Amino acid sequence: MNLFGKTFIGTVFALVAGVAMLVYGNDPAPAAVTGSAANGGDSRPRLLAANEQVRPQSTAPLPMPEGEKAETGAAADNGPEPQFDVSSLPQRVQENLAQIIEAAQTGDLEAMRPVLESNGLKPMVRNGPSTDPIAYWKKRSVDGSGRDILADILNVFSSGFVKIERKDSVMYIWPYFAERDLTKLTPVEQVELFRIVPPKQAVKMMKAGKYTGHRAGISDRGILHYFKK
Repeated sequence: MNLFGKTFIGTVFALVAGVAMLVYGNDPAPAAVTGSAANGGDSRPRLLAANEQVRPQSTAPLPMPEGEKAETGAAADNGPEPQFDVSSLPQRVQENLAQIIEAAQTGDLEAMRPVLESNGLKPMVRNGPSTDPIAYWKKRSVDGSGRDILADILNVFSSGFVKIERKDSVMYIWPYFAERDLTKLTPVEQVELFRIVPPKQAVKMMKAGKYTGHRAGISDRGILHYFKK
């Protein structure tokens, strides 16, 4: 486009802007308009109140470009596909998970006691029997406070999970490394492992091919069955 054409278009835009200022300069901002979703199926637009906000129709994450899937995705022959969207979990699993995380974030191990007592059964915290999971965690804690255990809980549940279906049960397991061959981790998965496990331990696990850190299992009924190594 030549200089004259650019100058002409710029002048037109300036005039339109000037007219808009004259017409709307003293008026309040126009209210936003919503469609049928906010009107119970009514296709007519509805004006929002001044203090009302437009809410997105969906909070689902955008799909990853195909090129990136091939680079960051899990190996096809290395166990179940890891999942990261907790909103895809059954409602009862989400509710129990939220209570566990909320208690862990308090920094007080005793805050976990009522969560475990309302769990429906005492979760396994070791390979052998344990009558008091809280007392056991305090004993295993580096300083007796149990805060390092709470940190492990948060780390484990911040990772991806896998869905394991058996004959009569469905279990959601964190982290997904518990169900994978760690010698086959992709670079991205290795970074995720380093996030939840100290580097020296992570390297040993990858060489051995087995995850030996804390893992958790919650059934599709929302019951925490175990959190143990």
